[in-house]
Amino acid sequence: MAFETQRLYYGDNLEVLRNYDYFPSESVDLIYLDPPFNSARNYNVLFRDESGLDSAAQMEAFGDTWHWGRPAEDTYLTLVHDGSRSVADVITALRSLVGTNQMMAYLVMMAARLVELHRVLKPTGSLYLHCDPTASHYLKFILDAIFGTDNFRNEIIWKRTSAHNDARKKFGNVSDSIFFYTKSDEYTFNHQYAEHTEAYTDKFYRFTDENGRVYRIDNIASPNPRPNLIYDYKGYKPPVKGWRYSLETMQRLDSEGRLIFPKSPEGRIQVKRFLDEMQGSVLGNIWDDIKPLQANSKERTGYPTQKPLALLERIIAASSNPGDIMLDPFSGCGTAVTAAHKLGRRWVGIDITHLAITVMKHQLDQQLGIKVGADYQVVGEPVDVGGAQALALQDRHQFEWWAISLVGARPSGGEASAPAPGGRAKGKKGADKGIDGFIPFIEKNGKLARVIVSVKSGDNIGAAMVRDLVGTLDREKSPMGILILLNSPTKPMLTEAAAAGYYESELWKRKYPRLQLMTIADLLSGRQPELPQTHNPFSDMERVDKHAPQDKMDKLL
Repeated sequence: MAFETQRLYYGDNLEVLRNYDYFPSESVDLIYLDPPFNSARNYNVLFRDESGLDSAAQMEAFGDTWHWGRPAEDTYLTLVHDGSRSVADVITALRSLVGTNQMMAYLVMMAARLVELHRVLKPTGSLYLHCDPTASHYLKFILDAIFGTDNFRNEIIWKRTSAHNDARKKFGNVSDSIFFYTKSDEYTFNHQYAEHTEAYTDKFYRFTDENGRVYRIDNIASPNPRPNLIYDYKGYKPPVKGWRYSLETMQRLDSEGRLIFPKSPEGRIQVKRFLDEMQGSVLGNIWDDIKPLQANSKERTGYPTQKPLALLERIIAASSNPGDIMLDPFSGCGTAVTAAHKLGRRWVGIDITHLAITVMKHQLDQQLGIKVGADYQVVGEPVDVGGAQALALQDRHQFEWWAISLVGARPSGGEASAPAPGGRAKGKKGADKGIDGFIPFIEKNGKLARVIVSVKSGDNIGAAMVRDLVGTLDREKSPMGILILLNSPTKPMLTEAAAAGYYESELWKRKYPRLQLMTIADLLSGRQPELPQTHNPFSDMERVDKHAPQDKMDKLL
């Protein structure tokens, strides 16, 4: 069975992973996952028993995260009765220790997904799980049970910030953990290198040649005796165990002017090692050289849990080779997918929110120049009006996010919550004041104006909705508006939209209907609203050179 890559899947990753047509066993070379878990919430609340009235009141504020309910109970029973003995033992023990609460719901749901991820991983494959200290110790128990303790390779500590405001009566939490596991002893691993520190180079690289190249002097004695390395060279006797290099290599280094000959025949020949040819220090498990994204970073998409591209590039470069397949089952804004594509890997991403899929589409377009349909596929999005109706019935917010993506709009009024897999993805839209999204466009003197987008998914539509949107345009001082409808507009709605008049652009020297009604059928057929040249809300992201090395330390790999 051919495994389809260059795909984004919308849906619960457990259901997607359990589809053998999508994910045959042993089909993926590398898995990176950064599952949602909001550790900023009260740690003690996560351990409250959800069966009591008191805890129910406490849980009201955490309605978009993990809960111990029927889905968690069913998943727990499946793991205990149908899973391996080691997984059943660990999950049972954790329930006795942790109790039936949000934390246990999270662990149960994660265990089910890790079992499937282990299934789809090739025998030579690797998995990196990114987490924070809230649940990392429990997750390691589960990983040990699924992958085996012998296949644990590292706990990588990523220093994501230098200071934190939670340090009033404790040490500040400034790091994340990344657990590195493999499926067997035979796995891909390419050493990564960190740049030498200034103190190191000042101490050891103290010389500069006539061309301005910085170098150090090193001995060329062999660490192990080998007969072919024991020879005289230009009257100089070899070290006790011989030279480090063969005669041919020694002659080449000599011709390049890299050898330093002592004045005395009893002295030892040495070699110049140039700083610009060194790969750097072999990287350990403490990563403090990759900084978190700043507010003004060109990479930033606005997605709350976004990780730096350099972090994902390092992981992908270390544990895969060009042409290998990388999977991110919690794709978010798609940084892992972007990094994989840049480094010449094939990729698959999964996410449970249409907001994430929308952000990924824009990121892949703006940073890599690849487009949905032509270069990759999105599976699980509605492709016809029937599918759109089903999505609207299932989750109104997801429908709105998907609908505004059809016109290239940016979501407004909140962000995607981190939904518990197995449950619905909830939206934090708040009081959107009739605005579901907006499309910036360029006006005279480089000024940005906004087209307001509103989405209506119900059957009960009428002219009042159009009048409301006109009022929103007036209130927000927005020149244009788009009303996206699941069903066809009524005749009075068309009349009200026409009565809104036109917006005349000073820069583009033409008139545009001030309020435009678009149906889902229109948009799926390829029709688009009439707009001035728009300013893509993601277009400020820095373009990624997919042929460039991950950083300057890669040049000698």
